[in-house]
Amino acid sequence: MESVSLPFVIYETERKMNDYRSDDMCFGDLTEKQLKENFQLWNISERVDPYKLEEKSSFNRPQSPFCCNSLIKTNSLFRKACADIMFNEMRSLSHAFSFLGTYKNIINKMLNHMQYGTGKPFTDGLLDMALKEQISYDNSDSGSLRRIKRGLIKSIDWDKNYLPKNKTEEITTLISKGRLPKFDTWHDNINGMGVSVHDTWATKIILRDLTVSNNSFRAQIHYNVQDHFGLDKNDIRKQKFFQFQFFRLWFLLQHHHQFAFRPFMTNMEAEIFISGSKYDI
Repeated sequence: MESVSLPFVIYETERKMNDYRSDDMCFGDLTEKQLKENFQLWNISERVDPYKLEEKSSFNRPQSPFCCNSLIKTNSLFRKACADIMFNEMRSLSHAFSFLGTYKNIINKMLNHMQYGTGKPFTDGLLDMALKEQISYDNSDSGSLRRIKRGLIKSIDWDKNYLPKNKTEEITTLISKGRLPKFDTWHDNINGMGVSVHDTWATKIILRDLTVSNNSFRAQIHYNVQDHFGLDKNDIRKQKFFQFQFFRLWFLLQHHHQFAFRPFMTNMEAEIFISGSKYDI
């Protein structure tokens, strides 16, 4: 029976990497009329009117008790200055989702990348660290790493000390019925990972190395995970996003044809070693 040739992809999501055709990667595709009538995006910012390119005074901000006197004079803005103000507003608002822990500053790095990065993919060592931590600490029965270990124990030929190629499907099936890495716990909602990544778009898991001897194994597992830093039309229609000014600003800056800031791919990877024996099940 043929042994698996390493490195070997033991799992890959149906959704592929670098899918720039998805709705959350669209930008500059909506008019003012569409944003207002289809998505109810009338009041976007406390500081500017992005449709009129005007800076608001303290007298015509929606939260002001003096709002909204049409006789108050407003200052006209260039489009770039208007966008800069809205991005700064987002950075300030992001603290509500990212005020605790090692990863709290990631979201502002990603906002900077959206503002200045022209859609290039984004990587950061802290994201890789967060991914490795999430995978390693998921000890639930549905955790992907635990399922890989179970699948290896069941699939390895312990008499001949190797993994038969025709046994890898069992590992893939176990992973597909489990939980892939994502950042959706209550802690992620305050440490910055929930707002920066939350769910993920595509995952590829690779078995890079496998050593089997004396009824035990040691394996090197590589995770490639990709998310889209963008909002789609269904996102902003959900109350959990629409209720926050942060996401209304994000959606307008991305989709309004006058701003059209580009979403981007967030790339993360993690290298993890696991070990076990045929008696662990």
